[in-house]
Amino acid sequence: MTNIVVVGSVNLDLSASVERLPLPGETVTGATMARFPGGKGANQALAARRLGANVILIAAVGQDAIAEEALAFLRDAGVDLSYCAVHPTLPTGVAMICVASSGENHIVVAPGANASLVPERLPPPAADALICQLEVPASTILAAAAHFHGLVCINLAPAREVDDELFAVADLLIVNQTESDWYGDRLDLGRGLVATTYGAAGARLTDHGRMVAETRAPVVEVVDTTGAGDAFTAALTVALVEGMPPQRALEFACAAGSIAATGRGAQPSMPDRVTLERFLTATAASFSRA
Repeated sequence: MTNIVVVGSVNLDLSASVERLPLPGETVTGATMARFPGGKGANQALAARRLGANVILIAAVGQDAIAEEALAFLRDAGVDLSYCAVHPTLPTGVAMICVASSGENHIVVAPGANASLVPERLPPPAADALICQLEVPASTILAAAAHFHGLVCINLAPAREVDDELFAVADLLIVNQTESDWYGDRLDLGRGLVATTYGAAGARLTDHGRMVAETRAPVVEVVDTTGAGDAFTAALTVALVEGMPPQRALEFACAAGSIAATGRGAQPSMPDRVTLERFLTATAASFSRA
């Protein structure tokens, strides 16, 4: 079985569903509120676990009432939380999410204890792959990658200023189109693959600018895109570690992201392996070179 370590964030998502996203300075009423476990690290850990991997999450939460709520899906799925620290004063991270009827969203994150995930919590245990994102300190990601022997995947989200060294330690960089534009040619500083997602238009996999694979995304009824990128990241990592060819791995990841967009909330929508394999079979004709 594939073994994956995730170093990343844990949040509680406060999600408001509205007909449309507000303009700057505008108030939109009639929203429906819900609470979901979230955080890019937690989302990716859960997604990888549901796809059949053994997963360890290195993270930090607060010593507060919402910590257990934020970890509930991970605990139920069997993610190893023994490396998850509890900060005595900082609160568990919170994300405030506004989701339009089109599925698009606005997200504001209060990181709380996620900011306390320092390199002293490392090195990570041995595994086949390491997945990191940018909702924890970049120094922690660098320290994790420096001590890790296996596939290093860095999801460069949310886009932020980072040193070139962070690109250089990655075997797999994952960005969406907006993040790709933000980082530009620096993505080529990585030592391996770059996966770029384009929402409903699909995704591409390149190696220092050379196209390795590309695919359209299957057509689905989008409800909430929150967590779709996290499902893609986890699925692509699992697929590559399992030895899938690049084209098949990219289709596998796009399918995971598409399924995740069909339900409300990030973690409740993460597909399991059986669901994903059935979806791939049912939508095989949808996949084609973009």
